[in-house]
Amino acid sequence: MFLFKILRRIITAIFLLIIIVPLYVATQIWWTAHHPSIKKSDAIVVLGAAQDNGTPTPILAARITEARIAYESGLAPLIITVGGSQKGDLSTEAAASAHSLTDQGIKESRIIALPIGKDTLTSTVAYVSYMKLHHLASVIISTDPYHCYRAMTEAKDLGIRATCAAAQTGPGSLKSTGLRYLFRETGAYLAYETVGRFGIHLSDQIKK
Repeated sequence: MFLFKILRRIITAIFLLIIIVPLYVATQIWWTAHHPSIKKSDAIVVLGAAQDNGTPTPILAARITEARIAYESGLAPLIITVGGSQKGDLSTEAAASAHSLTDQGIKESRIIALPIGKDTLTSTVAYVSYMKLHHLASVIISTDPYHCYRAMTEAKDLGIRATCAAAQTGPGSLKSTGLRYLFRETGAYLAYETVGRFGIHLSDQIKK
């Protein structure tokens, strides 16, 4: 009887964790998406998303716009674009973002393109490595609202202070996304915090 009670308590505790932890994470992701906070920083980073032979797709274009607005508002003196290419691509995500920014009037000398990264973590490692090499300690991450929480967490885990410029338009914006994106990000964050800690890297590449 005693062992049965112990087993029941263990099962109950596990069941509660399965419910409470994802619910807590989802709440944090939702709150961060709906209450973005941007602080003056050393650099702005445009996280990569799909591009079409040098032309940003709508989801990437929206991130580029937020980066430009933050830069023109004087929140950072430098924009870093990240993202590699897929097989057969004639351009990289980083190059597409950089070219779009120059077309919008940003000086090339104020843009650093890092053609590295196929997902959030590899892109974060790439730009954080560059920032540390150049003694930059804080960043504004331009990405989708529901992506902000995980993107900032990964940057902070690598030693960079991070805030987020959440896209206000495009398919990644709050008005264009719903619970599906929230659930996706909850799963991706939990994967990062669990199996990711053991060196197991699950890609979260966005192909929109």
